[in-house]
Amino acid sequence: MKGKKYLLLSLVFMVFTLLAACSDGEDGKTTASADKVYTLKINTALASTDPIYQGIEAFKDRVAERTDDKVIVEIYGNGSLGDDSDVLEQAKVGANVAVLVDSGRLAEMVPEIGILSAPYIVDSYDEANKVAQSDLFKGWEEKLASEHNLQILSFNWYQGDRHFLTNKKIEKPSDLKGLKIRTPGATVWTETISAMGASPAGMAFSEVYPGIQQGVIDGAEAQHPASYGANLHEVVKYIAKTGHFQLITGIVAGADWMAELPEDYQAIVYEEAQKAGEEASENTIGQLADFEEKMKEAGVEINEVDIEAFKKATEVVYEKIDGYADLKDEVNKILGK
Repeated sequence: MKGKKYLLLSLVFMVFTLLAACSDGEDGKTTASADKVYTLKINTALASTDPIYQGIEAFKDRVAERTDDKVIVEIYGNGSLGDDSDVLEQAKVGANVAVLVDSGRLAEMVPEIGILSAPYIVDSYDEANKVAQSDLFKGWEEKLASEHNLQILSFNWYQGDRHFLTNKKIEKPSDLKGLKIRTPGATVWTETISAMGASPAGMAFSEVYPGIQQGVIDGAEAQHPASYGANLHEVVKYIAKTGHFQLITGIVAGADWMAELPEDYQAIVYEEAQKAGEEASENTIGQLADFEEKMKEAGVEINEVDIEAFKKATEVVYEKIDGYADLKDEVNKILGK
């Protein structure tokens, strides 16, 4: 009898412990216990010199301050948590991880969202952000959460326009013929590079420097802050300013992990992610010319090109990927084009 009584008391104690750890506030919403700490690990391919990375640092600090260090954000730069796709898979199953990722990667789950990574679909950050804040995008966001258990915290992190970095001068699409160019592995990216005449090569961004240095690839396409942060100006002679992608990205975490946060913490995370994204994007825009000048001073020749020739070459992408022609029309309606 004593054993049964002890077991019963133990069970009662456990119940009260659980109730104390997670109780209802005055408004009926779930609130956390005073000692519960939540940690979110954010993966990014970017280096600490990048204004977007610095924006994530600001996000980290503000979330910690507003939650009294109950929500801790840890930043893993240079892709140190692994490939973006692998981190997304971990987030899907409830791991406390997130990743700064482009819509091309997310298109593997929600194909329509990839249109925001299509060539020349938008001409600036303002246009890209207008699409990302639209009802059309919100529908894709909801589908990502409901069908794939991934939650976008904010999708307004602008990293700049992407250009070609090579050891051969590129002035027109035909100059890319025969070159092996690194690009992220998503379909819309690889189809774009192929349409311009090059052979797309998927590899981790951290492998681009040695890849060019050792002749594994002939070059890459990237935005100035990332190119400078990875020291690619040390292994290429030319940057052709094609601006074929306007790279806007988002922080994506697991929907289950976000749901575990008390609602007041969730609100703080969303608010600060949106705010930090806006500030980091403006900082990026303000520093693009500076990054370009630094690479120029290091000996890289930076040349303007006839953008129209590259636009024309990539028109085929909208026909090759199912539904993209119609999606382009929807985007143009949002932008009033």
